[in-house]
Amino acid sequence: MTGSLDGITVIEVGVFLAAPFATAQLADLGARVIKVESREARDPVRATGPFVGGVSSTFLRLNRNKEAVELDLKSEAGRAAFLRLAAAADVVVENLRPGAMRRLGLGPDELLAANPGLVYASASGWGQDGPLAGQPGLDIMAQARSGLMSVTGDPGAGPAKVGVPICDLTCGLYVALAVTAALRHRDRTGEGQHVDVSLLESVVSLAVWEAGQYFATGEPGERHGTAHQSQAPYQAVETADGWITVGAITPNTWAAFTKALRREDLYDDPRYESSTSRLELRGELIPDIERTTRQRTTAELVTTLVAAGVPCAPISDHTEVFTDEHLNQRGFFWDTAHPAAGRVRQLGSPMRFSRTPTRRENAGPDSASTPKRCSPSSRRNPSPTPVTICSSLSKTTC
Repeated sequence: MTGSLDGITVIEVGVFLAAPFATAQLADLGARVIKVESREARDPVRATGPFVGGVSSTFLRLNRNKEAVELDLKSEAGRAAFLRLAAAADVVVENLRPGAMRRLGLGPDELLAANPGLVYASASGWGQDGPLAGQPGLDIMAQARSGLMSVTGDPGAGPAKVGVPICDLTCGLYVALAVTAALRHRDRTGEGQHVDVSLLESVVSLAVWEAGQYFATGEPGERHGTAHQSQAPYQAVETADGWITVGAITPNTWAAFTKALRREDLYDDPRYESSTSRLELRGELIPDIERTTRQRTTAELVTTLVAAGVPCAPISDHTEVFTDEHLNQRGFFWDTAHPAAGRVRQLGSPMRFSRTPTRRENAGPDSASTPKRCSPSSRRNPSPTPVTICSSLSKTTC
C-alpha cells in the first residue's frame, strides 16, 4: 500500500519547528520531503541536545521519513540547484523571516513563474504582511500576543506558557492542511498558489471559548488553572498520590460521580443542582470533593470512576506516556535504525487510514560527512531537466 501523498515531492527550507513539523506530516502521508540546509545555516535543532551517537534526538523526531541536501542558497550555483529542485517539485515549504526567500530570488513569484503548479507555503510568526511582519516571531512571543498566556496558569498567578510550543506546532499542522487543500485545487485546475500561515493567527483560531465569551459579553478570558471556563466540575483534583482529571458536568455524570465517591450529599445539595450553580460555587465545591479524593489513590479512583461511566484520566508524566499500554497496543510508536544513533523510537502519526497508511520509513537524514549516491527525483511528472538530490547531508556544497 502507498501513502495518500505518494508521488508528491516537497522541498523544505525550515528551521526549528513550524516548517519541519509541517513537512513531517506530509512525509508521514507518503510525500517525498527533501530538507535543504546550508553548512553555515543548518537547522539549529541539529545542535540541540540530548544527543544519541552525536545526533540530536529531537532532530530525528522532527525529520523522520525525510531526505536532506546541502546547498548554499547565497551562491549562484546553490540558487540554480534550488531552482531546479523547485521546478521538479510539487510543494515548497519555508519558515524563514518574511522576505528572506524573495531576497535570495527564491520567493513565490519566481518559483511559480517557473513552475505554475507549485504550492509554495510560508510559515512565519506574524504573517507575510502587516505591521508585525518584519519582527522576529518565536513561539513564546506568539503565545504572549495571541492572548494564550493570559488564560494559562492559576488564578491570581502570573502568566504561563503552554508546556509544548503550541503555536509552532499548530502553525505546522495548518500548513500541512493548507498544502493538501492547495494540492487538491492544483489537481483540479493546474494552478499553484502561495500559502501564508502565521503562528499568531494559528493559535488565535483556537480561542473558541474565549471568542464566544468576548463577542457575547465584551469580557476577556481569565486564568482558571486546570478548570473549565464555563462548566464544573471539569478539572484536575488531587488524590492520595497524584492527580486525576474529571469531567462530571452533565446530570448523568454528576450523579454517577457523586455516587462513585459515596458523596450523595453533594448530589442532594440544591446548591449544586446544575453545572452553572456548581461553576459559581466551584471555590467551595472542589475543596470539598478533594477531601474525599485525597483519601484514595489515583489508580483506585480511575478504576472506580471508569466503572461508573464518569469521564476521567490520570495526569501522566512522559515516562508513563511513552510506555503507555494503550498507545503500545495500538502501535503508535515505531522503531527504525539510524547509522549514527542506532535504534530510534519514533512518535507515530495520529492519522490512521484504512487504505493509505502513514509511512514508517527512516529515522531522519544522516548527518554523516561522506556523500551518499545521488538519484533522480521521483516526482510523478518530472521536470524535463533531470534533478539529482542526495539522500543525506554531505560536506559537498553547491
